[in-house]
Amino acid sequence: MENTENKLSQEEQEIDLLELVQKLWKRRKVFYKTLGIALIIGLVIAFSIPKEYSVTVTLAPESTRRTSSSLASMAAMMGFGNLASSSESDALNILLFPDILASNPFALELYSMSVKPAESDTIMALNEYMSTVKRPWWSSVVGLPGKMVGGVISLFKSQSETMEVDTLNPFKLTKAESMKVGAIKKTMEANVDKKTGFTTITVTMQDPEVAAAVADSVVAKLQDYVTAYRTKKAAGDCEYWEKLYKEKQTEYYEAQQKYANYVDENKNLFTQRSKIEGERLQNEMNLAYQIYNQMATQLQMAQGKLQEAKPVFAVVEPATVPLYPVAPRKMVILVGCLFLAFIGTAGWILFGEDIWKKLNNSSIN
Repeated sequence: MENTENKLSQEEQEIDLLELVQKLWKRRKVFYKTLGIALIIGLVIAFSIPKEYSVTVTLAPESTRRTSSSLASMAAMMGFGNLASSSESDALNILLFPDILASNPFALELYSMSVKPAESDTIMALNEYMSTVKRPWWSSVVGLPGKMVGGVISLFKSQSETMEVDTLNPFKLTKAESMKVGAIKKTMEANVDKKTGFTTITVTMQDPEVAAAVADSVVAKLQDYVTAYRTKKAAGDCEYWEKLYKEKQTEYYEAQQKYANYVDENKNLFTQRSKIEGERLQNEMNLAYQIYNQMATQLQMAQGKLQEAKPVFAVVEPATVPLYPVAPRKMVILVGCLFLAFIGTAGWILFGEDIWKKLNNSSIN
């Protein structure tokens, strides 16, 4: 009995599927129309989206490392054992690279860089180039109400309010400047492989040469940014010890000059007073020299730490001008439009028409 019931249910399912297929086949002319319209819409969308070129740069940043053996041995000789055994950690982790690229200060570093589009002979600033990028035609239609409202509001503003400011104020950006900075940030993307530590930086622009130039500048700016952050404390220490070194050098030279002048003036005197005075000046000179020598050693160690703190980035894949665009993906857009048209038409024929007829009948009754 169970086997017969299973066979009957399978036969009913097959009959239902055949009925659905036959119902769709009878309405195939509707599919021809909708798929044709979807094909036209897909072509319009695919050819309305501007081309975009992508440049990818791969970096292998320096990992956490210990103090070099030369600096450690030097510190051990001077009696600074804690420095010899200390390890230098990356306060600026590579996982923060995506956040750095998405920050306003980093985008403002690129705001005024010079770029030269491939189809133009003029050199312009990046923020000026961002104003010339192409957009789909429907973006103008969607943004038309906002432009109309902005135009009406600008009529009621005074001339001083509408006057453009030539200098960029990072603390207070205008609406236009903020939009350009946001557009620049959207063109940059960073992905970090947590296992290998490799960082992939991708810049996407409508112009291939601009994309390559911006990608190269992003890598250089990121290296400078990380270097400045990593070496900030070491550079401060180096400046401090250099200041003390110069002060103690001046004091030593003054003590040395005093002792030399005293010896020259009292070389024929053999009194106890002159002897004691000479010994005092000599001791002051020796003490000043010892302090001066210590400051020189501390300065050398600080300079060594500054050099050790500088990160090293190995550019595995440099920036090159791309030959082919990465967007729009015309075939994907066409297939997506056709698929949505087919699913929508099939759903309307199988279910939508019946539901629509029931709603009409219930409203009439």
